[in-house]
Amino acid sequence: MKLKKLMSLLLASAMVLSLAACGGSPAANSAPPTGTESTEPSAPAGQSTPEPAKPDDANLSEVQKIIKEAEGMTLDELAAKAIEESNGKTFFGVGNSSRGKSALPLFIEYLQSIDSSYTMEFDWQQPKNNKIFDQLSADSLKPQGTFAMTLIQDGNQIESKMVQTGILDTFIPKEWAEANGVTADGYDGYLALQTLNKVFMYNNTGSKTYDNCWDFVAEGEHGLYMDIDSEIVGKNFLYMLTQDTYAAWLKEAFDALSADEQAYFQPVINEMKSDASDLGLGENGAYALAWIKLWVESYNAQTDDGPICNTLVDQSATDQFGLLVYSKLRSVEESSSVSVNNINVAAYDDGYTGIGGYGYCHYLFVTDNSPLPWTACAFIAYMTETVDGFSAWGKDMGGYSSNPTVAAETEAKYGHSKGGMAEDGTTVEFEAKNDRGYEWWTTDGKLVLEDPEYCASVSFTVGSWIEMLSKYAG
Repeated sequence: MKLKKLMSLLLASAMVLSLAACGGSPAANSAPPTGTESTEPSAPAGQSTPEPAKPDDANLSEVQKIIKEAEGMTLDELAAKAIEESNGKTFFGVGNSSRGKSALPLFIEYLQSIDSSYTMEFDWQQPKNNKIFDQLSADSLKPQGTFAMTLIQDGNQIESKMVQTGILDTFIPKEWAEANGVTADGYDGYLALQTLNKVFMYNNTGSKTYDNCWDFVAEGEHGLYMDIDSEIVGKNFLYMLTQDTYAAWLKEAFDALSADEQAYFQPVINEMKSDASDLGLGENGAYALAWIKLWVESYNAQTDDGPICNTLVDQSATDQFGLLVYSKLRSVEESSSVSVNNINVAAYDDGYTGIGGYGYCHYLFVTDNSPLPWTACAFIAYMTETVDGFSAWGKDMGGYSSNPTVAAETEAKYGHSKGGMAEDGTTVEFEAKNDRGYEWWTTDGKLVLEDPEYCASVSFTVGSWIEMLSKYAG
């Protein structure tokens, strides 16, 4: 089927779905995309997030009323409310990150430092295979839910399945807002716990180097990558490449290639021009589609980032590369054949050109039928306003708190810019682990940042186009 015919069918279906959805929450509005100018406060730490629909006070749910009150309270004031609400009870949380299970005992210890008689049991669930959305949707049907809050990723599905449907509510902690120079009432966006990055890394035991992001989709290359159908944020990365800012980055990187290298890619780019037009993409859309096509049709699908890391740091993985979570390097156990020094982070190499990886957020929400909303708000404030609360994630490089104060104190504690700190307090030097930090990655490092609303806006069109591509079967 020709793309133009397919697009007509898709757009017609989209109109039907849109009409069917009338009467629900209004569509969210986006913060300015990366690289655009605005006189309004932007999302903290460069995060571009949509504006959640804000109901009139008269139409607030009971949980939303509590959230509105909680947004004017300090962490200690929220702690007092949490102690009163949840003492002797069980707190259920659900998230994409298992670290919530590590953060909850620290939160309980914090509450016990205020009231030594306080006790709370907890259960933290981490659904696999993207089932968290089904689990939250099912729980939302109860008058009072099981889950008090969630830590969740994939801005596309959060926007379309969780926020516009009223299943999840955004809570903006007062002291987090102050640290970011905004107010809870004036902040438009979701609350991010952190931005994580996935970066291009390659084994350096051979002679091959990668000095341009187009090298990763060159003839014969098969990068190790979590399959886009098993980790959906990987598909969001591909969606974001079609946004004007990032498509321009790909065009700039293409222009930096030699004439011979350009000659290899040019036919694919030419082939993509009509598709880019049909999809309504900008002037550099064909470069984005060409890179996406070559990537999807060449990457070697893996089930998890851990095994990818274990493969690449082994000296036997000569000339292999991958796109994986940066923090996986922290767990590498050095041996005679395995070392972090066996890999290079491509974006750190002198002369590297183009995208260095992509970033996505872990977002925090209170469920709209939360059984313990005050405790949920206090826990969220604790994780976003204190170094101890963020420590379950802060020990890793490549995970950046959305609170600039916590981010700075976390770096001072863990020394990620110096390769991480050993238990005896001495610096362990591994060039690949010397994290350049969020500001570097989102400027010089050309990290592609997930924008939930943009992903949602193209998931039906660009997403359907991606589904037509043939994956590498090697």
